[in-house]
Amino acid sequence: MVAIAVDLVNALTPGEARGRPYEPPQGAELTEAVAQALGDRWARRVTAREAGELAQVAVALRGVFEASGRGDVDAAAHLVNGLLAETDARPHLDRHDGEPWHLHYHGTGGTLAGDYAASCATGLAVVLGGELHDRLGVCTAPHCDRVYVDTSRNGTRRFCSTACQNRVKTAAFRARNA
Repeated sequence: MVAIAVDLVNALTPGEARGRPYEPPQGAELTEAVAQALGDRWARRVTAREAGELAQVAVALRGVFEASGRGDVDAAAHLVNGLLAETDARPHLDRHDGEPWHLHYHGTGGTLAGDYAASCATGLAVVLGGELHDRLGVCTAPHCDRVYVDTSRNGTRRFCSTACQNRVKTAAFRARNA
């Protein structure tokens, strides 16, 4: 769910991406971006209304990554607690689509956006409440504010993508050799 939170934030919030201004998609492109962030099984099921609701969820989730990226775990935790309360996230076991029983954290409303907001908030709460609380961040490359979760072994990731990492390394190389 943390990876889905990353995908939603990066696809649905404005800012900068890889050195260029980024505006989130609108209309049918927004619906497609949401379906892609949620995975293949939602490819034909996301409505325009649900996509708009998830775009609002993504804005709230972005705040968690920004606070964590600043090293302000307290602020990130308060934001997550607000999302958990707002969505009334409740754990329960579910079995669907031929899968075995697995844990879900859906809210009481039963909407796609509400369910994913509750699940993403719970995933972020697990990260923030554990020893890997410093693994959420915002890309440190110039002109990029996309978010990431650091799954590396040593916990030293600073970029949203290899493209941003290469951009920074290339600029540093050129500066040294100028």
